[in-house]
Amino acid sequence: MRYAIAVLMFCGLVHAEDVYASLDAKTITVTPPKDIKWVDSANGQTSTAVLYGDPSKPGYYIIQMKWRPGSGSRPHTHPNDRYVNVVSGTWWVGTGKDYNKDTMKPVPAGSFVVHTAGEVHYDGAKDEEVIVQIQGMGPTSAPRPPAKQADAK
Repeated sequence: MRYAIAVLMFCGLVHAEDVYASLDAKTITVTPPKDIKWVDSANGQTSTAVLYGDPSKPGYYIIQMKWRPGSGSRPHTHPNDRYVNVVSGTWWVGTGKDYNKDTMKPVPAGSFVVHTAGEVHYDGAKDEEVIVQIQGMGPTSAPRPPAKQADAK
């Protein structure tokens, strides 16, 4: 009996690997989670996976970012609007040039957020890993610190 169960489980695993083989690749491309390539940031706070396009070039792109617990960004801007879906965890966001972790607001999984081009914001994770999916038009860049305002005279 155990042998029969093992054979059935093996067949199920083989079939799972092969499940997309009958789809026309010109019509649908499926990338299972195990095949998504994550790249860690230099500071180790985040990992990024490019799902579509190239964010450093003109055109539409989609990336996913994993924020490790306790990690976050400082106030910054982006050159273009960005559209963000919270995939898992609770993402924390704040606005303005003055970073204040205590005033950040929770954004639960399933939420949709728009980062408006040129507007100052900061974000990150508190107690749990957070995954967000970001879409927009490139080229985009690493977060930019807010521009300093000239003194009014």
